[in-house]
Amino acid sequence: MSARGRAKKSGKRYLGVFSLAAMGIGSMVGAGIFALLGEAGLLAGPATYISFLIGGVVALLSGYSLSKLGARFPAAGGLVEYLTQAYGVNLFSGGLSVMLYYSTLVGLALVAKAFGAYAAALTGFAASPQAVNAYALGILLFLGLVNFRGVRRVAEFENMVVGIKVSVLFLFVIAGLITLRPDLLAPALYPGMSPILYSLAITFFAYSGFGVITNAAEEVKNPAKTLPRAMFLAIATVMVLYMGVALAVYGNLSVEEVVKASEYALAEAARPVFGMAGFTIVAVAALFSTSSAINATLFSVTNITYELAKNGELPAAYGKPLGQSREGLLISLLLIILLTLFLDLSQIAAVGSLAILTLHLFVHAGHFKVIRKTGASTRLVALAALSEFVVIALALYHLSSASIRIVLFFSGLILLSFASEALLRAQLKREIKPRFHDHLFDLLKKEVKEFLHR
Repeated sequence: MSARGRAKKSGKRYLGVFSLAAMGIGSMVGAGIFALLGEAGLLAGPATYISFLIGGVVALLSGYSLSKLGARFPAAGGLVEYLTQAYGVNLFSGGLSVMLYYSTLVGLALVAKAFGAYAAALTGFAASPQAVNAYALGILLFLGLVNFRGVRRVAEFENMVVGIKVSVLFLFVIAGLITLRPDLLAPALYPGMSPILYSLAITFFAYSGFGVITNAAEEVKNPAKTLPRAMFLAIATVMVLYMGVALAVYGNLSVEEVVKASEYALAEAARPVFGMAGFTIVAVAALFSTSSAINATLFSVTNITYELAKNGELPAAYGKPLGQSREGLLISLLLIILLTLFLDLSQIAAVGSLAILTLHLFVHAGHFKVIRKTGASTRLVALAALSEFVVIALALYHLSSASIRIVLFFSGLILLSFASEALLRAQLKREIKPRFHDHLFDLLKKEVKEFLHR
């Protein structure tokens, strides 16, 4: 019997550093890098690679804090458990947990729509909204089936797909760097530091999927070592990839050409590198990227709802273990399909990214309440919280003048989340309960210590 087979038979966890990192990379390298380059270029211009560098540093700091929490509190719900540990059982932690669920569904719908757009363009139906929606629904149903089969199938799918898409993108980066024109990246063309910092709200969104790594903590044999290593490996790999892509694109096209190409900036930049085949190569890479992002994030959504239901926050239909019938996953899929079919997600996606940033900020702030248990560095956690706050403030400052509707939608999402939580608490008479009752553990440890000293 293989090592994996023995592990499965004995009930031991088997996800390792590379499998976890692959899930993180798969969740991060999705629609963002293909669709956001033009938007980031409107602000940062040829200095977009600097924005991706700063965004990567913010992600590394945030990933450090989350990995320490995940190692100490290895729960499938990830942020849900951390919020409960930090703020206790109340409307505040519950409302934030519901907001995490809603914002993740919105992000999934956006990625599914991006997959549909690239698939429709490849098959000659780019102008058909029906074709875009059909492809989007097809990938959601297929990857929903993968997730129904359990965590092992999710990890195997990610290991396969992530290797393909990262290889294609790195090939694009190498070829693009060979053919780039240095004059297009001249510092004289940079717009200044303020626009670069404003663009962080856009570029950081491309990193936002790294939290999926902590959702798999229960499937890891040694979370204290495995989670941080997988987190840093995933974020560092994606940071190098994003910076390389930005350099390759803005080193082969002017800012005007990139902005004009918008969602197809990578495909347009591939033309001088690969000729007419460039569009097809990049479009295929986009399909791999978006599909693996959907796969990894569906796994995250399933674990979030599983944790909420298991702790009494959502109806019991959400709370069956991996590998069994998952009504919760089916309900989430139906909600994502409705979002994909009936909503304009371009502005709502910005609201979703602000929600994720806000959730991370409260998690890092709450980390200080349990930092003695996690053993994390106070300075690094403080830097994580401060950097998230700065990105949110810059985003809101820019959006308040550029698109006040997004700020209003964001406020509406917060109100909806807390209203939903209040309604659930009133109807179900249930509330979130932390999985790890550390006060009981501390009392037991005290009793043992006193007994040994007698």
